[in-house]
Amino acid sequence: MHDFNLVSTILVCKGVEYKAVCRGLNRATSSRLPSVTPIPVGIKSTTRYLATWQQSGQFLNYPQPSVLVMGLCGGLNPRYQVGDIVLYQNCVYDANGTYESQRCNYSLSELLNSRLQKQVPIVKALTSDRVVSSAAEKSDLFQRSGADVVDMEGFAISEFFKQAGVPVTMLRVVSDDCHHDLPNFTSALSPDGSLQPLPVAIAMLRQPIAATRLIRGSLGGLRVLEQVTTLLFSR
Repeated sequence: MHDFNLVSTILVCKGVEYKAVCRGLNRATSSRLPSVTPIPVGIKSTTRYLATWQQSGQFLNYPQPSVLVMGLCGGLNPRYQVGDIVLYQNCVYDANGTYESQRCNYSLSELLNSRLQKQVPIVKALTSDRVVSSAAEKSDLFQRSGADVVDMEGFAISEFFKQAGVPVTMLRVVSDDCHHDLPNFTSALSPDGSLQPLPVAIAMLRQPIAATRLIRGSLGGLRVLEQVTTLLFSR
């Protein structure tokens, strides 16, 4: 894949991230825009979703299928702040105390830098099977894994498409840094990868300061996500 215009599919978590990417594409000027597929939140639900998707064969309906993963992520490395755009070099996952790694396609880094007129860092990402909400846990994960950012889907996506022989580029925006706690949404995440509104509201009410910081960071990250989508797919 030598150009973002050759991307056949964008994968992005359903909900506000999906809507931000769709808004960005609606303003893009490219004559060829990719399809956008909303995926569930979480490594297990994403793995199940991709297996079902594979059975449909839809992601192979292109002469040279290529996938771009977009969305938000959390910062583990103190150097990354809310609103920073990052390009993944690889994704790691803690499998019973041993970190497994999957490479990502970052060959578009120079084109990305040109489109955005800035140097976008190439990072190591950790995929977590739970919501990482405390600053102390973020610090611990950074020290143990060496990862710069954290998400909940990247490793599963990389592993799946490697087996399918489809290149995957992962581009995310940092929506929370490593210095502050977030509301704990672990109990709010349903098995199908959806956030349940009532448990989310309860978690935010229990930690109002953290909730305010989360909302502010998410809104900022979503604005950048929308803007970068438009820039990538405009000539």
